[in-house]
Amino acid sequence: MATVGTTVTDKKVQAYDGSSITILEGRDAVRKRPAMYIGSTGEIGLHHIVYEVVDNSIDEALAGYCDTVEVAIHLDNSITVIDNGRGIPVDEIKKEKRSAAEVVMTKLHAGGKFDTNAYKVSGGLHGVGVSCVNFLSEHLHLEIWRDGKTYEQEYVRGVPVVPLKQTGKTRKRGTKITFLPDSQIFTETAFSFDKLSERLREKAFLNKGIRITIKDEREEPERSHEFYYKGGIAEFVKHLNKNKSVLHDKPIYFEKKATHSRSRWLSNTTTLTTKRSIRLPTTSTLSTVAHTYPDFARPLPEPSTPTHNRQVWRRTSKPLSQEMMSARDWWR
Repeated sequence: MATVGTTVTDKKVQAYDGSSITILEGRDAVRKRPAMYIGSTGEIGLHHIVYEVVDNSIDEALAGYCDTVEVAIHLDNSITVIDNGRGIPVDEIKKEKRSAAEVVMTKLHAGGKFDTNAYKVSGGLHGVGVSCVNFLSEHLHLEIWRDGKTYEQEYVRGVPVVPLKQTGKTRKRGTKITFLPDSQIFTETAFSFDKLSERLREKAFLNKGIRITIKDEREEPERSHEFYYKGGIAEFVKHLNKNKSVLHDKPIYFEKKATHSRSRWLSNTTTLTTKRSIRLPTTSTLSTVAHTYPDFARPLPEPSTPTHNRQVWRRTSKPLSQEMMSARDWWR
């Protein structure tokens, strides 16, 4: 038995020096520790990679260049996301000696979201999202419609098979991404149509005027939804209160740059749930994101009482949609 101050010499000491340090970058880092980027390798992470691709399309819509997003679940559980935005840039980045599209798809922290002139507001993982999707996909097909031309490129587990090339001419514009989640990474590879539909409906509520469709080709007959809300989160307030007794049908609406807020009075006997949300939630759904405060409504006091303002606030249903200008704004 060794005592304090003695050295155990019969136990083999494993060397721990510079050679023990492993540096993982880019694709290898994402595939080695995917949960650090998408939350998990189970059902949550599986659906999150779809949200990341859709968020890029929503960013185009927020910038004013896109009004339609289409999502399809195919028979093999692959996903296609199509938008009618500007299309990922295809010109060569001289420093990288390859197309901008390939850089976006294969380099972490590469994208237009870091340039405030390209995107004033944006969501997702800011230059990490779509490359993560690529790295975690068994295969991915990229198709870009830009400047009257069609460009295509194939990837296998994040590695380009061939450089981006022009394959034809078109009158369309936008981006189409089809990917199959890698079964070597994910423990669950079957997408939930209902879960994806719920998230896409929230996107449509929070971004008024955007038409988002989803279809499930695995079902017979094929299931599909179309989400389009001209009133945005004003309609979401109506959706929240559809089974509640309200004092007026039309929500009160306030709007200013980067922030949208709508509210509605509830009657004396209604149980109120207050919900706050940001424009592009990540892992939480719109209905539960940030905080949920249940309050039992009481009769409103007279305006002259000190508690009147507080009671007014507590008695309204008030989702908040806020566009984050940068990461710094999140903590303010």
